[in-house]
Amino acid sequence: MNDQSDNLRQELRPELRHVAIIMDGNGRWAAKRGLPRTAGHKKGVDTVKATVKNAIDLSIPYLTLFSFSSENWSRPKPEVDELMRLMKLFIEREENTLHKANVRIRMIGAPLEETSELYQLVKKAELKTKENTGLQLTVAFNYGGRDEIIRATKELAEQVTKGLIKSEEITEDLFNQSLDTGDLPDPDLLIRTSGEYRISNFLLWQLAYAEFVFLDCNWPDFTKEKFEEAIDIFHNRDRRYGGVCARAAP
Repeated sequence: MNDQSDNLRQELRPELRHVAIIMDGNGRWAAKRGLPRTAGHKKGVDTVKATVKNAIDLSIPYLTLFSFSSENWSRPKPEVDELMRLMKLFIEREENTLHKANVRIRMIGAPLEETSELYQLVKKAELKTKENTGLQLTVAFNYGGRDEIIRATKELAEQVTKGLIKSEEITEDLFNQSLDTGDLPDPDLLIRTSGEYRISNFLLWQLAYAEFVFLDCNWPDFTKEKFEEAIDIFHNRDRRYGGVCARAAP
């Protein structure tokens, strides 16, 4: 292949701004090693730290991590308690490090009890990092895509009832602004680990035109090399948004 073709392909590479990740497989990682599921979750937190650093190194502006779904409350109480403990520990220990790295932290999902320790920790971290202009790190916690859409719909319906807007004024843009991610660009790339091929009620509206990459490794084994592999796959996709293929023939 000549230099001209290489340059053309480089120009046609789709832009990658926002990566969303379903961090799946902590329990299976632990089971393969004869360890309790909680050991997998603990190892998974280490992978979160490494992935945030790798996203910064790879110049990715937006990273959204699916950490705990609204359906996960049905898991055994000891496992849920450990997940809560790890989430609080992560915020307490990493808040200053992320702040120094110019990372902005935010959480999306159904509102937590305002009196809960986790809510207070999250709000403190969000406030502390709100002016940061580096990686925009979003953590989806107590999150469900259908719930988010219902909450946005109720909010718009209330505005119509109060006479603040007319129903005919509701557009895709207005609806998008009512979602938890209203001020974020839609994900360009969704990565799911563990070899499962589904999105599990994650960002149902926002993933409409995202590229999906499913990796056959459990979350604790998601290395920088695996991250780069997913990005390489993304860059070799043709993003048409319903139009015609833009990639030149080889």
